[in-house]
Amino acid sequence: MSVVVVIRGGWEGHRPVETTDRYAAKLRALGHEVLTSESLDTYLDADLMARADLVVQCWTMGAITGEQVAGLGAAVRAGTGLAGWHGGLVDAFRGSPDYQRITGGQFVHHPPDFVGYRVTPVTDHPVVAGVPAFDVHTERYQVHVDPAIEVHAVTDVDGVAVPIVWTTTFGAGRVFVTTVGHEPKDLEVPEHDEIIMRGLAWATR
Repeated sequence: MSVVVVIRGGWEGHRPVETTDRYAAKLRALGHEVLTSESLDTYLDADLMARADLVVQCWTMGAITGEQVAGLGAAVRAGTGLAGWHGGLVDAFRGSPDYQRITGGQFVHHPPDFVGYRVTPVTDHPVVAGVPAFDVHTERYQVHVDPAIEVHAVTDVDGVAVPIVWTTTFGAGRVFVTTVGHEPKDLEVPEHDEIIMRGLAWATR
């Protein structure tokens, strides 16, 4: 049984409690121990972070202290996985480059209105293998990314393949990101829900 720590908070528009409750329930049903927290000081609890096999974070914007990001970074370097969706992972802590080094990418812009776009898997990585392309109508993130990430799904914007789903590593830890997820309905798209569940499993120590 794995230990999963869910960290949630920040901007309420991304529904951090509702969306993380969705996946906490799924993980508990699979037999994992799931602990939830509404405080970034959880990252200062070295004993808990060392015991955690996965951190699921949904914390949009806000600020993180140097000590807090160091606690998260130390845990991931040692093998704790990190996973999340949309702004809860890649529009968090805009002022912390140390945090952005862990996630491998950062939100910079989205169109002012929701747009329809197709998400197309482009690798045979376990998080997307066999998942067909699917359509969403939601925010489409433009992101700046570390060239070392592995991009597993993209959308086409004026002939440019924009990253949507990626994985990376930070030390011994695995990191899974999907930029889709502005609203709960985005997590309920069957193909996207499947990718998230696979991503959580892949990132878990």
